[in-house]
Amino acid sequence: MTKTARQLLEWYDRNRRQLPWRAADGADADPYHVWLSEIMLQQTTVATVKGYFEKFLARWPSVEALAAAPQEDVLQEWAGLGYYARARNLHKCAQTVVSEHDGEFPSTEEGLKALPGIGDYTGAAIAAIAFGEAATVVDGNVERVVSRLFRVTEALPAAKKAIKEHTASITPSERPGDFAQAMMDLGAGVCTPKSPKCLLCPIRTGCAAHEAGDMERFPVKAPKKTKPTRRAMSFWLEHDGHVLLERRPQKGLLGGMPGFFSTPWEERATFPTKEEWLDHRPTEDYWKPLEGLAKHTFTHFHLETKLLTAKADAKLNFENGFWHPLAQLEDVGLPTVFKKIAALKTTPQK
Repeated sequence: MTKTARQLLEWYDRNRRQLPWRAADGADADPYHVWLSEIMLQQTTVATVKGYFEKFLARWPSVEALAAAPQEDVLQEWAGLGYYARARNLHKCAQTVVSEHDGEFPSTEEGLKALPGIGDYTGAAIAAIAFGEAATVVDGNVERVVSRLFRVTEALPAAKKAIKEHTASITPSERPGDFAQAMMDLGAGVCTPKSPKCLLCPIRTGCAAHEAGDMERFPVKAPKKTKPTRRAMSFWLEHDGHVLLERRPQKGLLGGMPGFFSTPWEERATFPTKEEWLDHRPTEDYWKPLEGLAKHTFTHFHLETKLLTAKADAKLNFENGFWHPLAQLEDVGLPTVFKKIAALKTTPQK
């Protein structure tokens, strides 16, 4: 074991975060808990994930229970976490573990990566934490710690290969799961993006960036590309205390999630004109534009949406559409983007 690994593990034994998915000190980690938390934590903060993890575990305490759940229920519980392909893959993975592995997760990194929704990072994290494999675990926190520790001057994402190699060089065969979690905790609480708390760091004496005094320079990042803006009109149709919602196609952005019928989300300088949105309205009723604008940012683009409202004479049937009680709109599992659009109608205008 390297000096760095030993110092970090000693620090972790004294300072480890208490998180709902982590096993108690000395206890074996539950692979289901580790897997569920790691999928949720992809591009999402620990603070946000805690509540979702506890709700999922209360409703589906085992991988068998999750596999047996309707996908619609899983997506509804996931609403608000974003990146909804994770939820679809989560459900598919649970079903695969049950149907092809008798409810037991594979115990190796390679075996785990063969499952739906598990990539390099997640496979390594589960293998190390749940099964004690000396896998190289690199998330955003680890990336920052290692890029500073070895002063990796190459810019991301090109630097990922070098960072992973450096991480592998200090990953111990003994307690690899604790080491991975120690690195995450160090990055989250000590080796922070701004104003890192170097005086509290157990491995500062071996940190090249600390020695050079330019810690905040790392990790070096390539200039961000400007995100394009897409614009659309959405349709709010009411009848007898119900609102018309759309079940989005399984494949694609927000697949399988409920939302509002709308014009295509297209990159354009202006909003669709009446002549343009008329072809996309659900009915030929009188549609009234509302004041206000809903703004939401996805990974690769910004979305701006305006809302048109109408009242229907009857609950007509629509392909991929369903009527939902207005009083229970918060319970249907709308993604955040559609909650913002709904707020244009449900929040009193100033």
